[in-house]
Amino acid sequence: MRYLLAIHTDENAESKASPEEQTKVWQAYMKYTDDLKNAGVLIGGEPLLPTAHGAKVRVRNGKRSVVDGPFSEAKEVLGGYYVLQCKSLQEASEWAARCPGASTGTLEVRQIMDMPQQ
Repeated sequence: MRYLLAIHTDENAESKASPEEQTKVWQAYMKYTDDLKNAGVLIGGEPLLPTAHGAKVRVRNGKRSVVDGPFSEAKEVLGGYYVLQCKSLQEASEWAARCPGASTGTLEVRQIMDMPQQ
């Protein structure tokens, strides 16, 4: 089964980290990614740029609304993701607990729905 690990982080705190702290976090993510690869569970994943580089798009009553970032009022925002192939939610949750982001933010673990082939 495929699982999405959505990494929710406090981008304000991240932006205030020293270059040394940022390097340490980046190295922890690289090791974690290597561990996922070596275990054969990694399908993919990417870090995301801060919300200032994004937009929210809504369509209501046929009218499009685009709001440029930063747009989140939440303390934690989606900072990146991994897609894993795991045997169970428990296994995916165990991998999520090992993610560097779990110690400072929140990891949301969601099973990916299998779509019928056309």
